[in-house]
Amino acid sequence: MTIVSISLNEDIIKDINRLQKNLGFSGRSEIVRAGLRYMIAEQKEKENLQGEVSALLLIIHREEEDDQITSMRHDYEEVINTHLHSKIDKDRCVEVFLLKGESDLIKDMTRKFQINKKLDHVKLIAM
Repeated sequence: MTIVSISLNEDIIKDINRLQKNLGFSGRSEIVRAGLRYMIAEQKEKENLQGEVSALLLIIHREEEDDQITSMRHDYEEVINTHLHSKIDKDRCVEVFLLKGESDLIKDMTRKFQINKKLDHVKLIAM
């Protein structure tokens, strides 16, 4: 097995240690491998989307990023059927997009939100 070195901050190490204890992983490497397998499976699922699709895009972010979400949203109005915005605690919000349209455009929209490091969580569920 090839060894890959990574640098992680203390917050991530604490989260990994908590996952190891709560989920019963044998070590940190197992957690990293499981996370990577999950990301690879999700990416393959997105890559396999073709033609006209329906999907749900869920985004969680800090309230201060509202303007950025609005700006990015305007680029994809043709595939957004419904958009819901709700505050989930004192400084975080959730966005729910119900999408229908060409898979390439939906994949592009998802990718642009996912690479934005200011967003806490981005999840696409294709139907």
